[in-house]
Amino acid sequence: MSPTLSTALRRGSALVALVGAAASAGAQQPGSAPADTGRFDLTIASIMRGPETYGREPQQVRWSADGRWIHFQWNEPGTDWREPLRPYRVRAVAGARPERLSDAQLDTLGPGVAQGDLSADRRRRVVAWQGDLYVAELGRGTVRRLTQTVGAESNPTFSRDGARVFFLRDNNAFALDLATGFVRQLTDIRSGPAPKDSAAAAGQRGFLEREQRALLGTIRDELRADSIEKAERKAREARGLAPIYLNAGERVGSLSVSPAGDAAILVTTVPAGNKARRTIVPRYVTPTGFTEDIDGRTKVGDAQSTGRIAFLKLPAGSTTWLKMPGDSTARASFAFVPGWNDAGTAALLWAAGEDRKTRWVLAIDGEGKATPIEALRDSAWVAIGGSGSNLPCFTCAGWLPDGRAWWISEASGFAHLYTAKADGSDRRQLTSGRWEVLDADLSVDGRSFWLRTSEGSPFEMHLYRMPVTGGARERITTRPGGHLTTLSPDGTQVADVYSDANRPPELFLMAAKPGAPMAQLTTSPTAAWSRFPWIKPAIVEIPASDGVRVPARIYRPSDLGAPPNGAAVIFVHGAGYLHNVHNYWSTYAREYGFNHFLASKGYVVLDVDYRGSGGYGRDWRTAVYRWMGGRDLQDHVDASRWLQKELGIDPERVGIYGGSYGGFMTLMALFTEPKHFGAGAALRSVTDWAHYNHGYTSSILNLPQDDSVAYRRSSPIYFAEGLEDPLLMAHGMVDVNVHFQDIVRLTQRLIELGKTDWWLAPYPVEDHGFVRPDSWTDEYRRIFELFEGTIRNGKK
Repeated sequence: MSPTLSTALRRGSALVALVGAAASAGAQQPGSAPADTGRFDLTIASIMRGPETYGREPQQVRWSADGRWIHFQWNEPGTDWREPLRPYRVRAVAGARPERLSDAQLDTLGPGVAQGDLSADRRRRVVAWQGDLYVAELGRGTVRRLTQTVGAESNPTFSRDGARVFFLRDNNAFALDLATGFVRQLTDIRSGPAPKDSAAAAGQRGFLEREQRALLGTIRDELRADSIEKAERKAREARGLAPIYLNAGERVGSLSVSPAGDAAILVTTVPAGNKARRTIVPRYVTPTGFTEDIDGRTKVGDAQSTGRIAFLKLPAGSTTWLKMPGDSTARASFAFVPGWNDAGTAALLWAAGEDRKTRWVLAIDGEGKATPIEALRDSAWVAIGGSGSNLPCFTCAGWLPDGRAWWISEASGFAHLYTAKADGSDRRQLTSGRWEVLDADLSVDGRSFWLRTSEGSPFEMHLYRMPVTGGARERITTRPGGHLTTLSPDGTQVADVYSDANRPPELFLMAAKPGAPMAQLTTSPTAAWSRFPWIKPAIVEIPASDGVRVPARIYRPSDLGAPPNGAAVIFVHGAGYLHNVHNYWSTYAREYGFNHFLASKGYVVLDVDYRGSGGYGRDWRTAVYRWMGGRDLQDHVDASRWLQKELGIDPERVGIYGGSYGGFMTLMALFTEPKHFGAGAALRSVTDWAHYNHGYTSSILNLPQDDSVAYRRSSPIYFAEGLEDPLLMAHGMVDVNVHFQDIVRLTQRLIELGKTDWWLAPYPVEDHGFVRPDSWTDEYRRIFELFEGTIRNGKK
């Protein structure tokens, strides 16, 4: 979205009155302009057809091994909403048209486009495809099949010299010689506990055993046979692999073999099992006519899965169980190996602490010694991952050709790129500033980083190239908006899924050179949708009560050629840590359309990147620590004040709506700040954080049994007595994320408090994210009718 008002739509109210059937596109060549099928009708029903009209985003973009084709998942314009994404490919030349792949074609071509490990010379890629192993020759595009087995092979990597492929099968590591096809097992990891040899009893029982041996020959023969079997077993184990026994219930999570084949790192998991109580989500509308139960998740603070990390010396099988540095009691709740250095002498281990307040990047040497490269601690919580392509990849890490480690860290307060030697010395910050590195990868020659960043503006994301030593960055993409890029195998071309604020993502092709022209390869919306004058909402900055300026997108009635009705609506995005105010296509595409609809009816609409949102650094992200519904809610209160000051809109004529975290925020707004809002619609809302999941909630609010204050002041159910304004609640009854039980408990609370002017709309077949257009239409019709009957005319 442009920071200035769009001038594309200034043609008067006649354009808003476009009426016609939102018909699906007719027969056409994929990638060509959609057929002329009529005009888009700006109604709730048409908007809620969703991707049937605005199209499906090209996803899972991959290059063929020879760099001549781009493969992706997609659907043609107007495809029925029930249809899943289908496999397509398109030639990597301007003007090419996508072609649908059959299952037979996908089986044949799949190994050539699957992601996998590159050989040291960057000429080959080894992949696992449908449980078997393949080697693709980059440049030539030829593919060689290595296995065809019933057991599934996975996680293949090349040896240092490229002569062998290491892979996993049945929770163990194997090596396959590429010249001979010979397969050798490298580890012998077994389910525990380890068998124990019987020991002589003592006391009274020992007396009885000795008496049995002295009196009975059959007992002596049995003991002799046991002794021989024990000796033979130990001799076999000495000649072969030393078995590694896990604890009872413990499982292999991941196993990473060094390029030298002489070491591996094992990460295990131990499910909580009977220690935790799982929730049950009833499913009422079923083919059988009987209610069926869905086994759900645990609740925050309950017993969680645990695990261990081990360094294995191969082939001896000696095992060293690793501990996190610092506090000897510190344990990792999440760990993985980004990779080994080219020599195979050190591995990079990424791990997050159990309390989510520490994140380690460790170098593990050939003897299993762990050296901290970074131990990032945060008094709130460390970021361990985002929820979208426009958020930093905090798990991105690896090795440079010279043996230095690289990783993305929030140590400076913003996500930036760092490098250091394997011993943790000579740490260097390669990027800096009040912007974020979203992801990073090495170039084919290992001399440069390819970076996607928000440098220049938090509202855009672009591709840059930078030397591995740091320094000046070369901007590759130039068109304003959002770029999700995938480099060709030789690094000379870019497959770019690009969008701007009023046009959804499409696949483009460009040379990997600054300012190169972009050739569009897909067209996803219907012709009717494309002809509608969708706006690029302006981005405004709202002065918050703590002096911070909060970004928001604004939809004005004048943008749609409509007179203002004196009311406003604030839309609250979900997920909390999500970036939604920007100059490219929103993941809230239906709400983008609905906000147009509201503006066409005279409402001013604001969409705020409140505190806790992504894209603005660590302090913005953690401003909700121990109080969700605190600073983030105040940003919406300040937005209501801004509407009053700048546009003269009475606070009692400001509505608010949103789903998930946005629904939670709506409840907190109406329950605790009723003077700044006149009505609200809370969709799939969290009403009590003690009933939400562990991974998300424990980071922000700690554990309910340890920090009851944080949970009480963050949970709407404790403030329901403050409801003064009309409230619509809508919730899917098969919601396995925010359970329907959440809204049922709040409903009972409202009943017991004697509250009026609230409604609950249940959706019997919907999960957290609705699927059916009729459900979407019903829900948003109710939201619109709520605002029309209340804030439009200042009535309650």
